[in-house]
Amino acid sequence: MAISLSVVLLLGIVLVVFIRGGSLKGGPAVVAVLFGFFLASTGMAPSINRFMNSIAETINQISF
Repeated sequence: MAISLSVVLLLGIVLVVFIRGGSLKGGPAVVAVLFGFFLASTGMAPSINRFMNSIAETINQISF
């Protein structure tokens, strides 16, 4: 839960920076948000979630 919330917050910030910087216009941003929203309700969502969790666990295990 905490990891997915952090990813959502991070991606939201990146989206706002892209929109404000002019790299991404409002229309495509809305399409990207809607795509993510509807993708989350498909059968592919659990696979994406497992993939993101495995990446987070791998990053967590790296010692500096």
